[in-house]
Amino acid sequence: MEQRINIEETLPGVWKAMYGLTGSLSQSSLTPIQKELIKNRASQLNSCAFCIDMHTKEALKIGETQQRLFLMHAWRETNLFTEEEKAILAITEEITLIHQHGVSDETYKQAEKFFSPAVIAQIIMSAVVINAWNRIAVSTRLPIS
Repeated sequence: MEQRINIEETLPGVWKAMYGLTGSLSQSSLTPIQKELIKNRASQLNSCAFCIDMHTKEALKIGETQQRLFLMHAWRETNLFTEEEKAILAITEEITLIHQHGVSDETYKQAEKFFSPAVIAQIIMSAVVINAWNRIAVSTRLPIS
């Protein structure tokens, strides 16, 4: 596939703002693995090859296992993910697929069992930002390097 418009060159201010959002989330209290779970799961749901490639590599580099990455599509059917991680994955999926039914009360209440309002906000914003990056990468056909 041929890459389309280069948004970084065409709208540098917008690109810089996206990096600003991403950078501000790097200071969140989520663990590096939790951050990569969000990025990988949203990217899978959005079929964003560029982001799946990038964040799978990053997850492996910081200690995530291949087995968990391979089974992330079926996280509900495995005990490889903690209950906290499952809450993160559920919110990530419901934000990514927001058009289906939003974030359910059940999912939100499950997250409240494990996370403070500040951390829930970080999870939500992390999912929102990776979804934005996915949409940029898919619509412009960013090539995998």
